[in-house]
Amino acid sequence: MCAIVGVYGAKKASTVAYYSLFSMQHRGQEATGISVANGEKIKLYKKRGMVADVFSQTTLDNLNGGCAVGHNRYSTAGSESAGDAQPVFAKYKLGEISVVHNGNLINKQEVRTELIDRGAIFQTDMDTENIIHLIAKSQKDSLEDRIKDMLTKIEGAYCLAIQSRSKMFVIRDRFGIRPLSLGKLKDGGYIVASETCAFDLVGAVFVRDVKPGEMLIFEEGKEPASQMIFEPDYHPCAFEYIYFARPDSIIDGKNVYEMRLEMGKRLAKETPCDVDLVLPVPDSGVAAAKGYADGLGVPFEMGIVRNHYVGRTFIEPTQEIRDLKVKLKLSPIKHLIEGKKVAIIDDSLVRGTTSKQIVRMLKEAGAKEVHMRIAAPEIKFPCRYGIDTPTKDELISTKFTPEKIAANMGADSLGFLSIEGLKASLGEDRHYSLVSFDGKYFAGGNADTLGCAGGC
Repeated sequence: MCAIVGVYGAKKASTVAYYSLFSMQHRGQEATGISVANGEKIKLYKKRGMVADVFSQTTLDNLNGGCAVGHNRYSTAGSESAGDAQPVFAKYKLGEISVVHNGNLINKQEVRTELIDRGAIFQTDMDTENIIHLIAKSQKDSLEDRIKDMLTKIEGAYCLAIQSRSKMFVIRDRFGIRPLSLGKLKDGGYIVASETCAFDLVGAVFVRDVKPGEMLIFEEGKEPASQMIFEPDYHPCAFEYIYFARPDSIIDGKNVYEMRLEMGKRLAKETPCDVDLVLPVPDSGVAAAKGYADGLGVPFEMGIVRNHYVGRTFIEPTQEIRDLKVKLKLSPIKHLIEGKKVAIIDDSLVRGTTSKQIVRMLKEAGAKEVHMRIAAPEIKFPCRYGIDTPTKDELISTKFTPEKIAANMGADSLGFLSIEGLKASLGEDRHYSLVSFDGKYFAGGNADTLGCAGGC
């Protein structure tokens, strides 16, 4: 998860970064930060909280410079302190450096132990801090070569924006697990961001996706220089299309809304049910529910109202907070639901907490029957590439059959999209990362013992 943005050559880079992070708030809500370079020094501001709450106009005005990197934090490892917010800044032999990272380094602990043995002193639990130390301790003469040296020592999922006082380096791992796109600003500057929805808000024109294994180098007076650091082994994360990304984003050439619509249509073919209405779990279940309703030929209704001032429950760090926020953010429309047989469509089923409470709400609102449908396969394996499901014990589908889960949540039935149905929805042109569903860790490891080893 997480959101990163890099801005180069803009008149007010901090403002562009701010609006970009605001548009990608859904990718992380725990902390946010922006650092700006003006050719002579780097200024940094980061804090726990939402983008609109952390930054004021005064704060942005104090971040002067034409190059900015920013980050919204969604933790998969590390504490909840402000110190674990990004960007991560340091002074070292060649000057000053600031790093933002979206992804998960699966060899975090081995690298950290080696660095500590070599005298490194860590301030946070984040795997991102490994990157700073590896660059600082490299014996190469230039920052570019130190970055390349660092990249040979880390493994896993990463999109990086690395800022010096005068340059910006952007890297996407060879698997292309997390999305990263390049755009051009109206004033001639450039922007890279986790999702293209950031471009829409700041008026940037999409140029292309950053290639898996590619490094882009931004330098004053020059067009971005491209280098292929690694041979691509493309495995984009299917969860970007299922849940993470905003529906208006285009991830690696494919519109997220259209992918979710297709998942819903295939779900209707695979697990139909006799209902009067199809309802989505807002907001990420909306497109799939529309597809499911179209597939069944029954009415689609927005029968559950979401309070948009409450954040996403899946990415909250504790179960107690998740439980409370489900009640705060969702409310059924009794007039639509009472006496009806309804299908409720969600994008995924992880722990089952939200789904159980939704079924209860619908039954209390007078629903005659509630059929839960999930527009994704059963999640049976922990992810080690940046999703907060660190152990099998937290995944309800590893412990119970769909029939038992349905009985436990009080639903009349429960159905999932098959893995083959997901593949068909996304397209057979790519080998997607499906580790949460099939346990196939293409970058090494084994599904029974490996979870998220680190986190941004």
